[in-house]
Amino acid sequence: MLRRVLLTASFGILLAIGLMGPSAAKPPLGPRGWAPGELSFAPSSALTSGLLAAAYVLGCAAVALALLRPPARAWTWRGTLTLAVVALLTGPFGSADHTNYAAYGRIAAQGGDPYLVAPEDWASGTDPVTSAVEPPWTETVSVYGPFATVLHLVSSLLGGDSMRQTVWVWQVITVLAWLAVRWVLLRAAADPVRVDVLWTANPVAFGIGVLGAHLDVPAAALALAALVLAARSPVAAGALTGLAVSTKITFGVVGLAVLLAWFQHDRRHLVRRAAAYVGTTLVVVIPLHLWAGPHVFEQLGRARRSVSLATPWRLAVDGLTGRVDPSTVRTLVFAASIVMFVVFATLLWRLTAGQVPDGTAGAAVRWGFVLSTAYAVAAPYSLPWYDQLTWAALPLLAASALDLVLLARLTVLGLAYVPGRVVAMTPDVQQLTLWFRRRVAPYLGLLVWLALTAVGRRGSRPTDEPRQAASSR
Repeated sequence: MLRRVLLTASFGILLAIGLMGPSAAKPPLGPRGWAPGELSFAPSSALTSGLLAAAYVLGCAAVALALLRPPARAWTWRGTLTLAVVALLTGPFGSADHTNYAAYGRIAAQGGDPYLVAPEDWASGTDPVTSAVEPPWTETVSVYGPFATVLHLVSSLLGGDSMRQTVWVWQVITVLAWLAVRWVLLRAAADPVRVDVLWTANPVAFGIGVLGAHLDVPAAALALAALVLAARSPVAAGALTGLAVSTKITFGVVGLAVLLAWFQHDRRHLVRRAAAYVGTTLVVVIPLHLWAGPHVFEQLGRARRSVSLATPWRLAVDGLTGRVDPSTVRTLVFAASIVMFVVFATLLWRLTAGQVPDGTAGAAVRWGFVLSTAYAVAAPYSLPWYDQLTWAALPLLAASALDLVLLARLTVLGLAYVPGRVVAMTPDVQQLTLWFRRRVAPYLGLLVWLALTAVGRRGSRPTDEPRQAASSR
């Protein structure tokens, strides 16, 4: 009963914020056109931040209770689709990234190159869509892959001159991806209740990823499908991998995961399967990148040296700044993060032993989870929505202490980026949010590192023998 109350309260608050008018969490999107509108009430930055923080804490508590004492039944598709429909009545919040997506799609739709032209430079700053992009992204060209640009282009073509319409089409794509993840999980998972505890009825992941309308949700859907299909069809898995990596380059870990799974369980057919897989991936990737042009990765080269405020790496940057040259500091942090990636990947591999069905399908999911989670945890630049593939794959693993550790990490990052925008805050709210993001969250992230290390060293002791997944039958 308590879990249901907490779950209802968390989802209710999150949906209410999305239904309200513009706020410190929700950028204005202009006239609604034929897209859903919003309530006239525009909450203050203090109220918005308090509500969002409460929603994430309540949601974390609800998921934790469900992990400790799983519900008797899984969600029905009727309940899931109802939540999806209500989500499409809201406006995205938690960042202004969706306005960037709309701008890049608009530039592409009008014949420009979003990898060369910043939103503020398009149409001399007079375009109704690109001119709505907010600081600090007004001068930033696209950092996303060419298939992401295709999706943004489709949103723009359907949304036309309206930012709200364009964003709503993007929301439809995001919600469909969220539903697709559940559909894949239910076909592949041994326990449908665990699917809904960690994915469908997880207000923290849902609020950050789906209600935030982040690109990581469609990318995670493509990546998960590739992992699940690896044992069945190298061609289908390769095509999906090509789309995932062409959406966001970090999802390239999926390709390594699939190859490692074949090396581990089907070495006799490795060359034939790898040739079909890599060949299909390239058939998808090469035309998309040729269409996007030669500038796709230029922004990535600059972004990879960034260090976000809420990661433990910020402690190293702040401690060394002023004593060591800034470029040297970032080089050291980048090198150390590679070492930490290897450490966490090793720990997670040990921890997840016996948590998936034996065979290629289980190994692909396990490797995908291990590599994507180790990257998200160890990366100097990590934001809450970067964990979407982790939460998409986690329901396919057996229950362990890792569930609670990763839930704590996601909640801490979610709280660190409340309310989410860099504008529309009072000085007091801005000071408080930056204080938590910079002075509290890195230490909490360090505790998550220590917890992962402790749990990983102890190893996994699942209570049930792993069962054969539907995808490998």
